[in-house]
Amino acid sequence: MESPLNYLKHRLNDNWIIGYDNYKITAIAEELFTQIKDNKPTILLVESDPVKFIASFIAAISAECPIFLGNPHWVQQEWQQVFNLIQPDIIWGEINSIDIINYSAITYPKTYPKFSLNHFHNFNNFIAIPTGGTSGQIKFTIHTWETLLASVAGFKQYFQLSQIYSFCVLPLYHVSGLMQFIRSFITAGTIIIIPFKTLEYQENIYKSLISNPELNKFFISLVPTQLQRILQNPKLTKWLSNFATVLLGGAPAWQELLATARRDRIPLALTYGMTETASQIVTLKPDDFLAGNNSCGQILPHATLTIRNSQGEILNKNQPGIITIAAKSLALGYYPELFANSYFTTDDIGFLDNNGYLYIIGRNSNKIITGGENVFPGEIEAAILSTNLVTDVCVIGLPDRHWGQAVTAIYVPSSATVSEFILKTAIAEKLSKFKQPKYWLPVENIPRNLQGKIDNQQLQEIIDKIGRA
Repeated sequence: MESPLNYLKHRLNDNWIIGYDNYKITAIAEELFTQIKDNKPTILLVESDPVKFIASFIAAISAECPIFLGNPHWVQQEWQQVFNLIQPDIIWGEINSIDIINYSAITYPKTYPKFSLNHFHNFNNFIAIPTGGTSGQIKFTIHTWETLLASVAGFKQYFQLSQIYSFCVLPLYHVSGLMQFIRSFITAGTIIIIPFKTLEYQENIYKSLISNPELNKFFISLVPTQLQRILQNPKLTKWLSNFATVLLGGAPAWQELLATARRDRIPLALTYGMTETASQIVTLKPDDFLAGNNSCGQILPHATLTIRNSQGEILNKNQPGIITIAAKSLALGYYPELFANSYFTTDDIGFLDNNGYLYIIGRNSNKIITGGENVFPGEIEAAILSTNLVTDVCVIGLPDRHWGQAVTAIYVPSSATVSEFILKTAIAEKLSKFKQPKYWLPVENIPRNLQGKIDNQQLQEIIDKIGRA
């Protein structure tokens, strides 16, 4: 298999990355490759600049070095977790938490063995992609160049494409951004990389691209909160409708948001996937979405998906259960351990209908048991968001002596006039009584990461503060 660096050299005269210097990327990659090819150090890549990130990533993979991707926005506590877990020989990039990074002062746990590449006798190196930060505990999924390429192959086959064009507004250290780069790079496609905030606030960016006749070739990946903000801007909405496909994932989308996207003829493709599967393994095609289908879509060819009960038995169609996955793109484990099985048991509850479309009910670990009834937060959040009385909401279960858990809505009111009584009245006909929140906690904002996922640790701090007040 051709190394990424050789492939980069072959594309030297292609204008494959819009707005950046392809020659500079190649020069940096070659220089870094020369530095590391002989001693093969373990690398921690913490780089927000796309040119340096791509060059560094390609150099590390080509030199067969293990590489960990880091989030430049992690804070001191998160960096301490990372350094307690991994032992990099080299850090490429800058870490903003100045207090912790006197790197030489970091001490590793003396009993923690350094990970051995002997675990991967069939692979030359591994790529560790971060996940799990919203739970307060950062983990790294262990991928290889081969698992990432398997994801690209499945995507290509599912959409019947030879080249993939990507408009990336998500960070490259996250699997959803990384895979957009790899898809376009490896298939001789084109990629545009623009931070979402730049896209949102600098009108000249998208105005200059609206008339681009090739925009209808491009895929763009968004999380639901990004889609919501775009649809609040008529100019950006019109711009978004010109794309070939708008991939939507990372968090559950609410029905009102999907209805608005359908009304505005956004070619939406709902997806289901995760860091462990190197991005999506289930995708809804835009024609199905525009025709009224709100499922996550059908399974991509590089993956298989089964629905099982708690005993591991495979369930029939339309029976909800635990989603389990086998895929060529499946990670090998969480650093430093390998998965025990060839399939991955998720935390998600869902079902497949008679036509093979996947529907997600919710996360098993987020399930609220109140008065003996099972309640999934996603359904309640969608009902509250559909009232347009809140700009954001998170539903959790708080301990309760009478009910076991009490359904609790933490919300950001859309205006100062929105009261608990108004919200209760608005959802009275939308949800069964046992699903309606017993407690309503207004907040100024709900902590989310760049992918729109709740930061549970920060959320708990907010809840504790409200409780003390």
